[in-house]
Amino acid sequence: MKQSAFADLVQEEVGLDVGVDDLAIGFDQLPRWDSVHVLTLIVALEKASGKRLSLPDVLSAGNLADIYELVRE
Repeated sequence: MKQSAFADLVQEEVGLDVGVDDLAIGFDQLPRWDSVHVLTLIVALEKASGKRLSLPDVLSAGNLADIYELVRE
């Protein structure tokens, strides 16, 4: 999955207006980010990628770029 497709998925499934340049922004500085978004994103990514993500790994991510890297692994 390309970064642009990942950003599109975040926009469509989570409802946050993010682009590729926003992926490195820390969650604490990402407007409207909350724990419900994490769960929504995990479900959407697992569905799109066909692979299971480790919840502890996702929860230790500092930004969307870190989660993107987990999907790429």
